[in-house]
Amino acid sequence: MEERKYLPIWKKYAPVIRLHLKKSNAEDQQFLLNKTDFESAGDRGKSGYTFNMLIENGKVVNNISGSAIARDLFETLTGDEYMKEFLKGKSVKLNVGKSFMLTIKTSHISSFKTVV
Repeated sequence: MEERKYLPIWKKYAPVIRLHLKKSNAEDQQFLLNKTDFESAGDRGKSGYTFNMLIENGKVVNNISGSAIARDLFETLTGDEYMKEFLKGKSVKLNVGKSFMLTIKTSHISSFKTVV
């Protein structure tokens, strides 16, 4: 398993992510990451740096175990008090595509979930 090499990069982006998370309440957010930052931390080769992460009520609900870049982002999000609090009661989808664009989509989780 990789040793949290993307954590310092995500911590550098934390203030920008915090701002975009807040804005994502109103509309989807996107911003371009610096490709060189990630490539200098580790060569992902053909697997690339892309990932999808779905967080519901502060917990990741999809499998990100194979993506060190996603795991380190989640650790950054939950290590910041504002972002950790923001994730409560919400469904937040984060993804990074091949162009290094981080997309954030936020919706509120209904407290009236239908029991099937």
